[in-house]
Amino acid sequence: MKIIDIDLPGHAYPVYLGRGSLQISTSWARRLGDGEVLVVSNETVAPLYLETLVDSLGDRSCETLLLPDGEQYKTMDTWQRILDRLVEIRARRDATLLALGGGVVGDITGFAAACYMRGVRFVQAPTTLLAQVDASVGGKTGVNHVRGKNLVGAFHQPAAVVIDSATLDTLPEREFNAGMAEVVKYGAIGDAPFFDWLENHADAIVARDESAIDLLIERSVRNKAEIVRQDEKEAGVRALLNLGHTFGHALESETAYRRFLHGEAVAIGMVTAARLSERRGLCGPGVSKRIVRLLERFSLPVAIPEDLEIQGIAEALVLDKKALASGLRLVLLNSIGDASIDRSSSQEDIVRALHDSRG
Repeated sequence: MKIIDIDLPGHAYPVYLGRGSLQISTSWARRLGDGEVLVVSNETVAPLYLETLVDSLGDRSCETLLLPDGEQYKTMDTWQRILDRLVEIRARRDATLLALGGGVVGDITGFAAACYMRGVRFVQAPTTLLAQVDASVGGKTGVNHVRGKNLVGAFHQPAAVVIDSATLDTLPEREFNAGMAEVVKYGAIGDAPFFDWLENHADAIVARDESAIDLLIERSVRNKAEIVRQDEKEAGVRALLNLGHTFGHALESETAYRRFLHGEAVAIGMVTAARLSERRGLCGPGVSKRIVRLLERFSLPVAIPEDLEIQGIAEALVLDKKALASGLRLVLLNSIGDASIDRSSSQEDIVRALHDSRG
């Protein structure tokens, strides 16, 4: 098992990474503290891994709560269920929430931990590729609002992250591929050699080669850890992690979070951002094609469907949480491995880029 330290001022924490790490609780169980433990999972993950997790804790007693599965349940109502359960078990300020599941479970559980008694401990045990390489690390928590994704939330860092790559053995192909969008993002924004490696090892990744999977998870976590270390609360460089997300969130919102998995929307968003970068003359004309080719290796969508209205997507961009009073903040590309934050793209350029990305 490898340990990657997330070195933040006043709140450093470890990421435990390795196959079978959920069963080796002797390494990370002390991060649960001494109070009550509430394991929050969902109806899909719990039958697969909840018993393994609970058994690994030995004599340590814990309560459980199962949530419905899906982005459409990332709501204040679901968040309220977690708080109600904490009150029901009379959890105190030394309680710990343990999130066992994908990004939705982690985000909602983390937000509940941030709010209950003004903040209690929580531990992430992500079981999807997207959550392992992105959502579980960095302390962003929250829920969706009917008008936009992740509009309600808080920064609340976990006490630990436990990444067991063996959980990917049961992950459906579509979910796995969606996670690869976030992996490709790391190469695109600041790690060109990693992007090259992904191009050269795509077949092994699709075949779920264990060594390739473990390497890409570790490389992704290290990339995110370095960015979060520099900018914990997205005042600057951390915004680069949003490549493709502004457009992607608009697509999710416009389709009521039911049509695209998050990574699928991000994939289309990355292509749109690359095409806007080319239209603005920020990068060469081959950048978007290279990104499209790599995303297609993982069977990810790369175009906005014909039945979606461009105007509706453009209007949804205004409500994105990354928009500022000075205008929309986008992450654009100068080249593969070199991204920058842009606040000067005109509405006309953005709409044209959306049309360029039409399927």
